[in-house]
Amino acid sequence: MAFYPLKLHAPLKDYLWGGTRLREEYGKETDMDKVAESWELSCHKDGESIIAEGEDKGLTLREYIEREGKQVLGSRCEKLTEFPLLIKFIDARDSLSVQVHPDNEYAERVEGEQGKTEMWYIMDAEPGAKLIYGFEKEISKDEFRSRIEEGNLLEVCSQVPVKKGDVFFIEAGTLHAIGAGILICEVQQSSNSTYRVYDYGRVGADGKSRPLHIGKALAVTKRKRLPLDTKPLAEFDLFKGCRASLLAKCDYFTTYHLEMDGETEFRAPKESFQSLTVLSGKLKLICGDREMELAKGETAFLPVGMGDYTLAGAAECLLVER
Repeated sequence: MAFYPLKLHAPLKDYLWGGTRLREEYGKETDMDKVAESWELSCHKDGESIIAEGEDKGLTLREYIEREGKQVLGSRCEKLTEFPLLIKFIDARDSLSVQVHPDNEYAERVEGEQGKTEMWYIMDAEPGAKLIYGFEKEISKDEFRSRIEEGNLLEVCSQVPVKKGDVFFIEAGTLHAIGAGILICEVQQSSNSTYRVYDYGRVGADGKSRPLHIGKALAVTKRKRLPLDTKPLAEFDLFKGCRASLLAKCDYFTTYHLEMDGETEFRAPKESFQSLTVLSGKLKLICGDREMELAKGETAFLPVGMGDYTLAGAAECLLVER
């Protein structure tokens, strides 16, 4: 059976710290006042991507995969019980809570889902914007607990200035927070397990302080200073019409940054599906006798078995595979 690329419609989240850029600049149609997150590639129960056009329009991505079988995901996914990835746009008008995510062992045992290792590509950042990445120095579990309870945790957090193009790899167990004025594309394991440890004294829509998850955070957090390198792992100038960088490579995902200015042929892997998320500009994706237009803010799922393809246009995008 021949498969074809699928343009996806993203579920949106209106968390209290979100802004309006995803609606105003990235084409996300909604009546929400705030659009904090757009889940570009997702089979997670908390928000599933929907096929936006073609003969399978209206199906969720999960329904499509269940119908076609794991063959569309590739050999690297044969032993997985759940779709492995979740890709998001995140518009942080205000700072997100300081938080940590569990690894696979803890998350599967306690939350009933996989853990959450992730990476961030900084799409844009206001002057002076910062994010939290680990600690300034190693601290004990007792100090970590007391600082959470006393509300002075920020004093020992590593606060890092950011700019467009920076890359952060956030391994499970890393204390982190996206600061105000930052726009991010996030690639992560398909998990929504988050343990909050500091929230700036904010209250939710119900007027109550949002809960902290102290016990769980104590169990999973790496309480030490982490090495930091925000540059790509490697850069390639191998393709006519395309400059490529390797942003992240781990057991859960491999992410490439592409700068397109022309036409480039790509060889689709047999081991993994891919996804293509357009950060700016627009592209034409040509696969056999099919053509798909992808504009800024749009994402396509590329199943195994669809064959090689061509990208043509002027755009910045992320290409992700398992």
